[in-house]
Amino acid sequence: MLFLSVSCSGGKEPVTDAITNRDSVPVMVTRDVSTYISDSGVVRYKIITDEWRVYDRLDPSMWTFEQGIYLEKFNNDLSIEAVIIADTAYYYDKQELWELRGNVHIENEQDEEFDTQLLFWDQKTKRVYSDLYIRIRQQKRIITGIGFTSNQDFTRYTIKNTQGIFPIKEETAPTDSISMAADTTAVATDSII
Repeated sequence: MLFLSVSCSGGKEPVTDAITNRDSVPVMVTRDVSTYISDSGVVRYKIITDEWRVYDRLDPSMWTFEQGIYLEKFNNDLSIEAVIIADTAYYYDKQELWELRGNVHIENEQDEEFDTQLLFWDQKTKRVYSDLYIRIRQQKRIITGIGFTSNQDFTRYTIKNTQGIFPIKEETAPTDSISMAADTTAVATDSII
């Protein structure tokens, strides 16, 4: 009796539909990734991501980083030449093209910061570009515009349609209470006018 109740109550095994379109299934899914990528035996990149999927049967084939990516690009001395962060990234391996989307943030060796919502990095031509709004923070100014091209080191770049160049005002602390009172008065006067 016990045998019958166990076999009857077990029911059917869970079954899913057969995969008919192999293109939609990743060949690799890796979670909590921290890895180095080399080219010709030289370490070029460090990638950190929560999830990395490889689709080898898609046209075009690609790697996806839909939960965000942190990437360091190294020069020949293994010094970090650029840091790249994005909410989502796609790498088209045959074209050697990166597509970075959502809160794309780049820092270069000159301590400049680049912020945009969409950026393409063509590794074959060693060019980076975007047609969207870009904000570049340099040490003494901020430049904004629409459209951007750069070398992949982010050291030589052009903004297609500059919208503004804003100097960064250095903050200095007052040396005594008299100068602080004078500064406060000037601010109050400026805000009334």
